[in-house]
Amino acid sequence: MLPHVIITVTEPTGALAVTVDGEDFPAPEDGAWSRARFGELLDAVTEDRTQTVRIEVHETDGSTFTDIIRARRRTPTTPNPEAEQAESARSKASGKAAAARVSGAGFLPGEDVAIALVVTETTANDDGEVETRLTRRQKTTLRAGAEVLVFGRSSGTTLVRRLP
Repeated sequence: MLPHVIITVTEPTGALAVTVDGEDFPAPEDGAWSRARFGELLDAVTEDRTQTVRIEVHETDGSTFTDIIRARRRTPTTPNPEAEQAESARSKASGKAAAARVSGAGFLPGEDVAIALVVTETTANDDGEVETRLTRRQKTTLRAGAEVLVFGRSSGTTLVRRLP
């Protein structure tokens, strides 16, 4: 069973009262949990995103937001020149394109960020709906000049980057 985190926004300061499985979750030593520290709070209750939790946020207006915060897969965030050189050599030998680097800023600390390759575009109909079919080539093509969407799952921050 997933740990159950309940976050209640208190009035008038907007401080956050937090429990995990019914037990009070301690505030940081330098103050109370607040909306501004929400990302830090998520990192703390998920043990730096190594543990999946069920989370409920109770707002002052009576509304409730519920979500599952999943443990993230660890990917190397520090450059590894030796691995990059080896991959570049393999790519040249196989005739395939080398890996591309995508970066951006403006995300919440510890936020899960999705990276998506744009293989085609379409226009929404009058109802705001879209549907398209991808060719086999579109599914597998990674080409110079292709666009990549970088999307913050919590903040909604969305960036578009063009591959070199």
